[in-house]
Amino acid sequence: MSQNIKAHIFVILATFLVGGSFIVSQKLTGTIDPISITLMRFILASLILAPFILFIKKYRIKIFSTFKRTMLMSFFYSGYFIGMFKALELTTALNTGAIYTLIPLLTGILSIFIFKQNLSSKQYMVYILGIIGTCIVVFKGNLDLFLAFSLNKGDIIFSFTILLMTLYAITSKYLYKKDDELLVVVFMTLIGGCIWMGLALVLFDIPLEWGKLNTTNFLNIGYLTIFTTLFTVFLYQSANVILGPKKVMAYVYLNPAVVGLIAFFIDGIIMNFFTIIGILISAIATFILLKSR
Repeated sequence: MSQNIKAHIFVILATFLVGGSFIVSQKLTGTIDPISITLMRFILASLILAPFILFIKKYRIKIFSTFKRTMLMSFFYSGYFIGMFKALELTTALNTGAIYTLIPLLTGILSIFIFKQNLSSKQYMVYILGIIGTCIVVFKGNLDLFLAFSLNKGDIIFSFTILLMTLYAITSKYLYKKDDELLVVVFMTLIGGCIWMGLALVLFDIPLEWGKLNTTNFLNIGYLTIFTTLFTVFLYQSANVILGPKKVMAYVYLNPAVVGLIAFFIDGIIMNFFTIIGILISAIATFILLKSR
């Protein structure tokens, strides 16, 4: 199996894991502050990975050489979560879902300046097609919901927040060196995430309140820790190095479709006709972007 095919499989797997995280995260809503939960995820993921890094010399000696670079990467990664949670205090998940569709286009534009990758007029049209398709899914084909969409303070915060996710994708490619050990990069990114999330707790004066969590909550956090923190950081980092951020971010258009499919198989929620059409449009846009050089 070629490196490219393996990288695409990694992104597809990560997309499904992230899709599952939306459903699991919804079950944790209202328990404790989301930033506190995210800090717990980062700490637990770091502890799981720590023995593999600290007890193997070839990984251990790479810790300090990757620290500065991963601190910058983790700043953007953690900043995205902090911004998302703060935005959701002022806006709706529907609005953030619509704004999130701008990430692939934003990644493509920034890649022009950082990686000197040009965008053709065809690619711009495909990005717009992907945004349209994903918005149809987000708004469930309901024109009234779409027309009711208007930017508020939370939406403006989230608009800046998606820039952080874009910068994370770009820096994870740009700052990666050939002699880096991928596992160490993942570990140090998680450690950096712990530091930045800890600072956010202090800055926003957020209590931990981990004692309020019950067994079911911990099981849900376990899924988020192992599958959508530890695994996805590894999968996205691996794919970014091989495919580059433009192609990895093209899969963003498939996120609502994946959430819909998971909801169908788990909860039996059936998608309407317009949602299915939106999924097909998003899939076509993703396929075209992946086929482009």
